[in-house]
Amino acid sequence: MVRVTPFASAALLSLAAIEVVIAKSQEHFRDSPDFQDTCAQIATSISNDSFVYYSPSSQYQLDNAHWAESSTAQSACSVEPGTAQDVSVILRIIGETRTPFAVKGGGHATNPGFSSTTGIQISMTRFNQVIVDKTASTVEVGTGLIWDDVYQALDGTGLNVVGGRVSGVGVAGFTLGGGYSWLSNQYGLTIDNTESYELVLPNGTIQTVTSQNEDLWFALRGGFNNFGIVTKFVLQAHPQGDVWGGFVIIPDLFFNFNKVNAAILKFQQEVTDPKAALLPTYNTVGDIPSAEVLMFYDGPQKPAGIFDDFLTMLEVPVIETSASFLEFLKILPSSDPFAGKRAYFSSVSVLEYSASLLEVLVNETLFWGDKLAKLDIGGAVSYDTEPFDAGLFSHSNIPSAYPPDRSRVLFPTNIYFAWTTPSDDADVAAALWQSTNTIRAAAVAEGQNITDVVVYGNYALIGTPVESLYGANLPRLRSIRSAVDPSNVMALAGGFKI
Repeated sequence: MVRVTPFASAALLSLAAIEVVIAKSQEHFRDSPDFQDTCAQIATSISNDSFVYYSPSSQYQLDNAHWAESSTAQSACSVEPGTAQDVSVILRIIGETRTPFAVKGGGHATNPGFSSTTGIQISMTRFNQVIVDKTASTVEVGTGLIWDDVYQALDGTGLNVVGGRVSGVGVAGFTLGGGYSWLSNQYGLTIDNTESYELVLPNGTIQTVTSQNEDLWFALRGGFNNFGIVTKFVLQAHPQGDVWGGFVIIPDLFFNFNKVNAAILKFQQEVTDPKAALLPTYNTVGDIPSAEVLMFYDGPQKPAGIFDDFLTMLEVPVIETSASFLEFLKILPSSDPFAGKRAYFSSVSVLEYSASLLEVLVNETLFWGDKLAKLDIGGAVSYDTEPFDAGLFSHSNIPSAYPPDRSRVLFPTNIYFAWTTPSDDADVAAALWQSTNTIRAAAVAEGQNITDVVVYGNYALIGTPVESLYGANLPRLRSIRSAVDPSNVMALAGGFKI
């Protein structure tokens, strides 16, 4: 295989600028002002439903901990608000004192500083309710949960929501960024299945945002933390019975990639059943390459023919089940083996997966897996293809921050690098940018018109310009932000700032 030469793209940073971006993102790891006065003011102003924690308490450590070690910082204090009213108090104090802060839901963000800080760490862990309303077919979900908690609470109710696909993913960031799910082929993105948001605005006002609130409704559907702090979602519930699913690990990727790629292409081109979903990944852990294919069908029986090419490939062992949705999730490989490592995500949006583009993804996996293994024996890379149904964005015709264009589907190819040594941060980020550019160049070279398509924010690497996330929606989003946050309070928190 011949590796595609990287190209310079206006949509991404130059490699020379990467060290600056990483250095700025990690300023919160080094010496910083003492924000103890703000901590004390919050502690004396909140109700008994909330609490402020300090180092070295165990709860302080839990509030600051993230899935990726590179995203964890040591804050001046952590605060766990227990009510929206206390979130309002905290946000007003932060705005008045101009204190840096972060809001952590599930803690799965991999960009440093996006939900961590040396200022005030707000942990939403006490917003942990899952309340089912069968009459309204809705589920109220607190923003401190991970999807595992939600599925556990819904198990046995006959209902489900459009949520995360693997264990450990937080509800809040996932939903505010868009949300691709095992159920998306049937029902769309998570934001397409959100009935309302409880939002604490930057001035402390508490508001329930529904489709009647046209601007904020548009902005919260993909706009992340630019408009305040969300304390709960009300999600549309869908009937849920038993499902079939599982995964297969195919070894020796270098020798078997043609079979894997052919099966992915066949699924993309021939499968029209919206109950079927596939998540194939090319991986190297250390210097061992393999492919891993996660399969899902929203029905109790294995569908005839749809997954046969994967199930019979090389007579490799298949882990599968016909059980509840929760039990299906439990058998899937989780992100836990990589917890505690340093990690970044990046992404390329493509219109389709061709044979040549899949070969590029395999090539990138082998090339960078080898490079990272030589740099860091604990390194790992993963290139995830996401062949959703072509009608994915058609489940809603209401404009949303993401995606700005619903006339064609985008497959948000996810790239993941993990490593262990902090001194390698900039080198790994540079490699990830380079690989991202390579894949984009390959898609353009084969005729895909993706020059101006947006990147999915939940996978986007730190330093990605917001223009690349929101495209033509950016002017409207900036106007809404100026109206609800004229004092620029939310700019004191990390994330993709509009």
